[in-house]
Amino acid sequence: MRSLFFTLSFLFLVISFNSCTTEKVQKEFFDWNNATVYFMLTDRFENGDTTNDMNFERTYPTKDFRSFKGGDMKGITNKIEEGYFNDLGVDAIWFSPVNEQIHGYVDEGQGETYAFHGYWIKDWTSIEPNWGTEKDLKKLVETAHKKGIRVLMDVIINHTGPVTEKDPVWPSDWVRTEPQCTYQDYESTVFCTLVKNLPDIRTDQKNGVELPSELVKKWKAEGRYEKEIKELDEFFKRTGYPRTPRYYIIKWITDYIRKYGIDGFRVDTVKHTEADVWADLAKEAKIAFQEWKNANKEAIQEDQEFFMLGETYNYNILSGRGFSFGDSVVDYFANGFDSQINFGFKGDANMYYEELFSRYSHQLHKGELKGFTVMNYISSHDDSWPFDKERKRTFESATKLLLCPGQVQIYYGDETARPLIIEGAEGDVNLRGMMNWGENPELQMHWQKLGKFRQRHAAVGAGEHKMISEKPYVFAREYNKNENHDIVIIALDIPKTPISVYVGNYFSNGEILNDAYSNKKYEVVNEKVLIETDSGIVLLENIK
Repeated sequence: MRSLFFTLSFLFLVISFNSCTTEKVQKEFFDWNNATVYFMLTDRFENGDTTNDMNFERTYPTKDFRSFKGGDMKGITNKIEEGYFNDLGVDAIWFSPVNEQIHGYVDEGQGETYAFHGYWIKDWTSIEPNWGTEKDLKKLVETAHKKGIRVLMDVIINHTGPVTEKDPVWPSDWVRTEPQCTYQDYESTVFCTLVKNLPDIRTDQKNGVELPSELVKKWKAEGRYEKEIKELDEFFKRTGYPRTPRYYIIKWITDYIRKYGIDGFRVDTVKHTEADVWADLAKEAKIAFQEWKNANKEAIQEDQEFFMLGETYNYNILSGRGFSFGDSVVDYFANGFDSQINFGFKGDANMYYEELFSRYSHQLHKGELKGFTVMNYISSHDDSWPFDKERKRTFESATKLLLCPGQVQIYYGDETARPLIIEGAEGDVNLRGMMNWGENPELQMHWQKLGKFRQRHAAVGAGEHKMISEKPYVFAREYNKNENHDIVIIALDIPKTPISVYVGNYFSNGEILNDAYSNKKYEVVNEKVLIETDSGIVLLENIK
């Protein structure tokens, strides 16, 4: 809302203690703890190739928004090439799983639906043709890397896709089909099916198992059975792992790192699988990433470790490192994860700025999470109560999200106020509409300016927060890591009339600061900066 945007006007003052250019500062200061990640459902984002819109005779007339709509990896690549993500200050993109999906449809109680969302896997070793080919994925990752953007792959080990007439259930030594989870304790959350007709992978299986006959039949029909068997033999010989379901799948999904240089995983349904599964995955992912870097030294952006982000449903930053099942607590950070999606932010965003920022900073810098981070978001693909569901607080959403300590997830259309309530839609498909390109350009520009500024300065998301004054509300963020020093000073609720802000502890008299929002220049005089702007927002950078 425009009036609220001006009411919550604010000032950013930033200094980076080196004489590098903006581009060099951005590269040197990249820290996953400050990352801005753009998440999209591939099918709903951009259609770059209409020839792959229909596969496997998925022609059943489903209800609105429950069938494939044509978005694909070529569409994502086109937007990367256009500079769309760079304009938003995006450090990494995350898109729905690329694996081949079930061919049939199911009725979830709200209407028949196909696997357009990507979370109903049929074959971990092949790409879903509705979204493209291996060649398309390779080009997407290469194009992203050339633009300085990392790629998070969405991966699943917990379950296969539902059983349909076209998609038979896998053997009982691979999956369990009952009981259904009741979420009362650890046992009823992990060793069960998430929902009815979603077979649960037997990650607890200790004995070796044969490949599912349906998978063998499929590979033979596709002419790649011998190749897949040879690779599996090599993997199990190298690792010494037993041929159990968890290790088959770990092999299959880490192959994408070796082939394409995937920079990190967003891991689905973390709490529904034993924690040591993820420790095993992280170990093998890091090995695969190092192998890729050794073979592709010219493509390395910086010396970063493989990154692991977990979706532990209902995890909250204020809970610290542990996730409670009621009868037990599990520390997933100790089992391979660098970050967890913070389901608490969408509610915490209703707090006043200082309460929100100080609480989060304390957890990340002085609390249990020191050395780790969380990913904050305002909306997602399966969150029934996002922040600002009616899109009435869009500028405030951007401001609070992009300024909050921690990582940021932009869900496609947050920056354009894509509707989260769709007429005629039921359930979570309301959250999965088509990208509304070209709408709300003023809002999009707000996201872009904040996003690019945040990207240049690690202090915004990874710096430690400290309030300087209550009225006007002014605070600092300071970042010190690997000899990089970055300081951010932010002031909120600045009136439209000229106002003097004390910056003497951070800037020297005579320094010229650039306002990245309006391109105005300000000089530090008597340890203060006199701010005057019609926009209600100022982003100041040291330009020496």
